[in-house]
Amino acid sequence: MYLIVNMKDYSGGFEKAIKYYHSKWGSDKNYSFFYDAISHSSNSPTGLPRFYLLLKQEKIIGCCGLVTNDFISRHDLYPWLAGIFIEEEERGHALGNMLMEYAEKEAKKAGFTHIYLTTDHDGYYEKYGWNRIEDGFELSGELTKIYMKSL
Repeated sequence: MYLIVNMKDYSGGFEKAIKYYHSKWGSDKNYSFFYDAISHSSNSPTGLPRFYLLLKQEKIIGCCGLVTNDFISRHDLYPWLAGIFIEEEERGHALGNMLMEYAEKEAKKAGFTHIYLTTDHDGYYEKYGWNRIEDGFELSGELTKIYMKSL
């Protein structure tokens, strides 16, 4: 019923995959940034970055990335789970966790022992074994929470 694919392998077209991810995290001024980042992403089992789609019977219902930095000051920590999104009508079925677990397995296969994320949410990630470790700074200068999960 559900399938997670690398955006580069999406049968519906690479451009459609990029447009989906950008529609969730981009703005009218930065499509070229997302296009460039995703088009230069990796298909290698050890390479970063990688971007994924969650499909439900061929329909895109979610996405996430596994990246070296998620626009946060802590460049010494990686990989980062980034841009996780589940369509509102599909929420409540632990699909976000499905994407997280997939990214965690991919990071572990690539040789990493930890994975990180940054968020302004409280309580969601803790339900799935993530631990808040400290704060970092976003590009705007605002503080943001950093979470870690051992693999």
